[in-house]
Amino acid sequence: MNPPIDWLLSSAPWVAYHTRRELLAAPENDPGVAASRGEMLAHPQVRALVEELTDWPGALLNSHKSAGHSLHKLSFLADLGLRADDPGMGKISERIFEHQSAQGPFQMLGKISPSYGGSGKEEFAWALCDAPLVVYSLVKMGLKDDARVQAAVEHLISLGRENGWPCAVSPELGRWRGPGRKDDPCPYANMVMLKLLAELPEMHDRPAVRAGAETALCLWTESLSRHPYMFYMGNDFRKLKAPLVWYDLLHLTDVLTRFPFLRQDARLGEMVDLLAAKADAEGRFTAESIWTAWKDWDFGQKKIPSAWLTLLAWRVVRRMRETEVKS
Repeated sequence: MNPPIDWLLSSAPWVAYHTRRELLAAPENDPGVAASRGEMLAHPQVRALVEELTDWPGALLNSHKSAGHSLHKLSFLADLGLRADDPGMGKISERIFEHQSAQGPFQMLGKISPSYGGSGKEEFAWALCDAPLVVYSLVKMGLKDDARVQAAVEHLISLGRENGWPCAVSPELGRWRGPGRKDDPCPYANMVMLKLLAELPEMHDRPAVRAGAETALCLWTESLSRHPYMFYMGNDFRKLKAPLVWYDLLHLTDVLTRFPFLRQDARLGEMVDLLAAKADAEGRFTAESIWTAWKDWDFGQKKIPSAWLTLLAWRVVRRMRETEVKS
């Protein structure tokens, strides 16, 4: 089975843009790529997100699973391919840079109850389940060489352990941590750290990266018995869902297949085979679960195939296939 290229190219401009770039390997200066990108930047849905994020950081971050929060909208814009020099994006990055912590990572606005070890007041702070996504977005926006971004990366990678990245927070959040043993890795923090570092090939050989990747794959093979920080890999984990917000099959395979050294790992192959089997007879993928905050997008319903979800799934499958051909 092959991707439904014609269908993808006739879909939303962000789908067409990434289909040309990632499935057809067209260069950025290709006329079709340039046209699709221009349409994407001018699209009302994209413009609305950019406008909303100029008020960064927006509402309190009460839950990292809040798909409609500014944190995840920023990550989605970065995934679409918006850059720091695109209209409106410079203002967003400036607002992010205004809240860099003394440790390096960029802060979000939150509030932790004293009963959970916080102050009970609204304050800027960071946690290892949000800071990597902010830095990931800045890197995707073309700011990876900025000294402030590099400082954030170095601090975050330094928090890695032999079993991946744990639940870790900035000093402002006191004793707070998620519902798990402190020696366990946090599957979500581990995944979003790998997501960030996948965008930095010069980091791929770092011991922390290798340890984090191994942890992610071990959690898959031991999913029936290990559930650190109450993250499971059962039925809900396997449901296709977009955008890439939480800990699920599509998000995790999208992250792990970005590392060339993992693409021949049988454990990752098993996960990607499970993903690929969800395609219909025409190679299209349909959401099996949705985030209601994104109901106005094509992946915000479960009745018909989603072009964006199809693009994301085929991108994962193609990475594995290319490695099989080369080997």
